[in-house]
Amino acid sequence: MEFLAQCNAIKAKESNPACQLQVKWRTDDHLMGITVTFVNGVEDKFDATSTSAQNIRTMILDKGQFLETEQMFRDNGETWPVVSLC
Repeated sequence: MEFLAQCNAIKAKESNPACQLQVKWRTDDHLMGITVTFVNGVEDKFDATSTSAQNIRTMILDKGQFLETEQMFRDNGETWPVVSLC
């Protein structure tokens, strides 16, 4: 519930107006989880029972930044992943 509240906060909505939330309530004994589908179709699932809302948020932001970087390289004709030989 804390994560949902953070996503619905005015500041969060203003910073990412394209973000869409879909809430599905379960009535069985299935553990609470959060599924995030990124714009490129990549889907990540998070255990909402043992992971704090802040940690889930951080993981989503990190994954989003990774996907943006990957797309930037691909848009510029660069290979991905980048291999650095030192």
